[in-house]
Amino acid sequence: MYMQKRVLVTGGAGFLGSHLCERLLREGNEVICVDNYFTGSKRNIAHLLDFKEFELIRHDVTFPLYIEVDEIYNLACPASPIHYQHDPVQTTKTSVHGAINMLGLAKRIRAKIFQASTSEVYGDPDVHPQPESYWGNVNPLGIRACYDEGKRCAETLFFDYHRQHKLRIKVARIFNTYGPHMHPNDGRVVSNFIVQALKNEPITIYGKGDQSRSFCYYEDLIEGFVRLMKTGDEITGPINLGNPVEFTIKQLAETVVRMTGSSSSLVYKPLPADDPKQRQPDITLARKHLDWEPAIQLEQGLEKTIRYFDKLLSESSD
Repeated sequence: MYMQKRVLVTGGAGFLGSHLCERLLREGNEVICVDNYFTGSKRNIAHLLDFKEFELIRHDVTFPLYIEVDEIYNLACPASPIHYQHDPVQTTKTSVHGAINMLGLAKRIRAKIFQASTSEVYGDPDVHPQPESYWGNVNPLGIRACYDEGKRCAETLFFDYHRQHKLRIKVARIFNTYGPHMHPNDGRVVSNFIVQALKNEPITIYGKGDQSRSFCYYEDLIEGFVRLMKTGDEITGPINLGNPVEFTIKQLAETVVRMTGSSSSLVYKPLPADDPKQRQPDITLARKHLDWEPAIQLEQGLEKTIRYFDKLLSESSD
């Protein structure tokens, strides 16, 4: 018989957090969603407010939270360069103070805790694809460091709490993910290209467009989260979660233009500082420990994401 759990999701009104809340509710859990709405949106969780098992709290994780739960998913942190570079000090605080506060909570109430880490801990990698054993190539002084190093420090804290306090931890390193509930102006490549294509505006490519990314649809990623959380205490991670199928940025732009029937042209601009040239997960550990790999192909996921943004843009123009 399934035992209902009381689950806290920080960043629960964000892109991935809102989908995770929905999944956990569907599984019969009680869900407490915490968000300060810096990048999250009430729109993302509006359809969940009628569930009696769903509770919404406006709160910033850089301040302590006192609550009783069985499990914690810590997803609170702006994840797109535009948003995390807007206030880099606050971004670092969210990763580091947020981790300290959530780990402190987990320690007090003996809850299992999940950390949404990132492929950005690998920086601009000189190992390809990236396995979890790779320590990364991060510029600690660059404009992306507030996010990259903040997330690296959060991982350090998780493993120190695990060793020092026997805390039950799960750490997932998330690679590029896309789908409905993405912020239309978050500067991430999939949302950028789709919005520009739907508006028939020039599609902005930074560099030559030959840098590669691996794009995972959100449903596959959330499945990985849930499977990792359900593993035994001997599996702590970090575990890479992402789609190992690699595409160049130019290929993605051309695919989006074709799928939207757009008249957009491609425009090339200088590559931003510290932008990784390659990003592809080695998911050997996820296959082994979680029996997980992505099932949704890029064009399948793009079709659903294009529909979402098309509806969003038509509503905003009414």
